[in-house]
Amino acid sequence: MTDDRPAAEPSYAHGTGGTALLGDTIGANLDRAVAAWPDREALVDVPSGRRWTYAEFAADVDRLARALLASDVAKGDRVGIWAVNCAEWVLVQYATARIGAIMVNINPAYRTHEVAYVLKQAGISLLFASLRHKGSDYRAMVEQVRPACPDLREAVYIDDPSWTAFAARGTADRAEELRLRAAELSCDDPINIQYTSGTTGFPKGATLSHHNILNNGYFVGELIAYSEQDRVCVPVPFYHCFGMVMGNLAATSHGACLVVPAASFDPAATLAAVERERCTSLYGVPTMFIAELNLPGFAGYDLSTLRTGIMAGSPCPVEVMKRVVAEMHMAEVAICYGMTETSPVSLQTRTDDDLEHRTGTVGRVLPHLEVKIVDPATGVTRPRGTAGELCTRGYSVMLGYWAEPEKSAEAIDAGRWMHTGDLAVMREDGYVEIVGRIKDMIIRGGENVYPREIEEFLYGHPKIRDVQVVGVPHERYGEEVLACVIPLDAADPLTLQELRAFCADRLAHYKIPSRLSVLDAFPMTVSGKVRKIELRERYGAAAPGEA
Repeated sequence: MTDDRPAAEPSYAHGTGGTALLGDTIGANLDRAVAAWPDREALVDVPSGRRWTYAEFAADVDRLARALLASDVAKGDRVGIWAVNCAEWVLVQYATARIGAIMVNINPAYRTHEVAYVLKQAGISLLFASLRHKGSDYRAMVEQVRPACPDLREAVYIDDPSWTAFAARGTADRAEELRLRAAELSCDDPINIQYTSGTTGFPKGATLSHHNILNNGYFVGELIAYSEQDRVCVPVPFYHCFGMVMGNLAATSHGACLVVPAASFDPAATLAAVERERCTSLYGVPTMFIAELNLPGFAGYDLSTLRTGIMAGSPCPVEVMKRVVAEMHMAEVAICYGMTETSPVSLQTRTDDDLEHRTGTVGRVLPHLEVKIVDPATGVTRPRGTAGELCTRGYSVMLGYWAEPEKSAEAIDAGRWMHTGDLAVMREDGYVEIVGRIKDMIIRGGENVYPREIEEFLYGHPKIRDVQVVGVPHERYGEEVLACVIPLDAADPLTLQELRAFCADRLAHYKIPSRLSVLDAFPMTVSGKVRKIELRERYGAAAPGEA
């Protein structure tokens, strides 16, 4: 007897669209924006009160680019930026692109041994840095590691006379030299190195081209209908793709205005900037939106100009999304999914998607990209509706890890598919659900447990503000389920008994957390992702029960 049922569609999707890829360099694309909208605002740095029109912004970018030329920065030289969010960060981004230097993003949270590693591994010859941030004296740290970094010729500090002196080198008589340099550049040249968060060993430097990041920023902006009328509030770090690509490049490629609310995330400063600058778009990871929604006096902010924005970094709880749409007026907010190695966005929800698609999925494939879901062991494409590893291919895939061809080959296969390490399911309609990291999946007594499912369920508990679920070692079952909870009211914390009672008869027994840890905050990366590995390490050896 034959089975006449149709075979399930494979978990593969190709993004089509009527808008062509951009063939520009970043500098040429900025020139287009300046020609179209010279008098529109391009950048507002709220803490300092400074603002630039597109014409003024391009003039300052060119001045800094000429200063780089005067400092003998050649095409392909690596220029580091170790700074918090500020206008100078943005100027460095576009000025290095103007001359074909490779800007290397350095995490503001790095300590001396991490900075030394990046300076040496990338061969950074010129470094721009903040003076200090959150107790870190960047100048002292640079001087400490400088003897071990022979390529580093010069360090320039923002808000310091060294910045003013450096910019003064960009005299007008180098304008022709700048024009000739720009004419030598290809959109496929490497332009940016971003170090991915290393969970074991040192981080790897994802190397990205003009073509990678300009197009990714452009299409992210296209899908939320950016125009020169938009004003984009970016409280996420520029150090990460979320800020510098989805924020800066999405804005300038559409003639929109970039608004910097603070040096680092501050919920009150963010909402105040949205109100004062009449922002139409707001970015953040879910924990940022949660902090804003729970801010005392939240209801007093006028957020009526908002229409859209981007939430990314981790899954959005349903209740948070409902409040973002209803109370922050962000009816067209998008969920984005990606990774540094893919510039970063591969999947995005659309402005007219319903609540379920915005919270249950991370959207569908972007134009001009491909995604598929494969069996992690065999590489064979899985049928739709079944879990496997998410892979992506197209213009967004990095050139490789800087000076590490073997690690590049481990991440990008012979077909140029980038293997994300994420477990995902593609629905029949092409939307993708992320069910966890391959390394984060909990295997309890032979049962596969996906933390996202339990987290989403626990968000419904009236005492829980935020929750992360991880697996920790267990002598009998191999792993057990630990819920790390931030309570809604610190004076009335949740107990393990209450948590388990809430789950009883509603979750399968092996999914119910057997341990609980009540925290004030989660350990986070600078890009706003929860460091689950730290939670596992911190509580892995704790006694059973409440950690």
